[in-house]
Amino acid sequence: MKKITFGALAITLMTTSCGRNQNQGQAAAPVQDYPTAVVQEQSTEVATVYPVTIKGKEDIEIRPRIDGFIEAIYVDEGSVVKQGQVLFRINSPQADQALTSAQAGLSAAKAQVNTAKVNVNRIKPLADKGIVSKVQLETAEDSYQSALASLEQAQAALKNARATKGWTTVTSPVNGLVGEIPFRIGSLVSSSNVLTTVANTSNVFAYFSINEKELETFLNNAKGRTQAEKIKNMSAVNLTLADGTLYPYPGKIETITGSVNISTGSVSLRAQFPNKEGKLRSGTSGKISIPQRLDHVFVIPQAATFSLQDKVLVYKVQKDSVVREIVSVVSMPNGKDYAVTSGLSGRDRIVVDGVPTLYEGKKIAFKQ
Repeated sequence: MKKITFGALAITLMTTSCGRNQNQGQAAAPVQDYPTAVVQEQSTEVATVYPVTIKGKEDIEIRPRIDGFIEAIYVDEGSVVKQGQVLFRINSPQADQALTSAQAGLSAAKAQVNTAKVNVNRIKPLADKGIVSKVQLETAEDSYQSALASLEQAQAALKNARATKGWTTVTSPVNGLVGEIPFRIGSLVSSSNVLTTVANTSNVFAYFSINEKELETFLNNAKGRTQAEKIKNMSAVNLTLADGTLYPYPGKIETITGSVNISTGSVSLRAQFPNKEGKLRSGTSGKISIPQRLDHVFVIPQAATFSLQDKVLVYKVQKDSVVREIVSVVSMPNGKDYAVTSGLSGRDRIVVDGVPTLYEGKKIAFKQ
């Protein structure tokens, strides 16, 4: 009978144990099954969203043209006013004094004209008869012309004083809505103070910015040769209000600024929306959605992608394993899918779920 030493027995047991552990590890890591899909080229429509600031078509600051005290306020904040409607009355002692002085100056100028005319009428017959010299007549006539000039100056001064006095009544230059009124009766104000604003919101402007790259894509997808033609042919845009509701009336992009902001690298655009119901107010915010048709793209779920630094990647199936592929994407309006514009080809198979558990070269199982 063959003898087995204790050392040999221990080695045999360890070898057997390691072999079992390796077999158990291999059995615990089977090839995992992943859902996949074959991408197919198609056309779709996406919407690019930008934050906007809304302003009235005419957003005018109301300032007094003279210094004085607010004597009366005829409107309240949020009031609807018409062009020419009185908003404020300013008590200006300087305007009153200037008007009084101008009136007195006009009376004095008229008296000087009358006196000079009387002198001319008195001296002229005497000069004609040679009783007085013609020099005296010419002097009298010059005085009369000077008095007439002074009268014209006095009349102009009175006209200016009356206009200045008229500035004590502050009216609205446009139809619109009255904004905040920071001053009250008795407040001392000057031309540097904004009494209120009047916003004409029959139509409103929505201002937003896009970067240079987006602008190029934006214009390339629009029909037309010149920028003006492209803007004219652009599709209508939609406005989402701050509370998340969709504004029922579409708008139209009207202008694109001719220069790029050096500090931000962005370009400003302006869209106009109708506001007959007065729902939109100057100074409010929202989001503008610009529809864009994309041809020859692949629509995939966002769950099929992952981010690495500033890149978006997918796992593409090659035989029985996966490889990473960088793709360019545009978000779809539903917020769940991407439109892939580059990085994939027709009939490519990608993993559509379970992406966080994958790595480059991992073997997977999938149904054809």
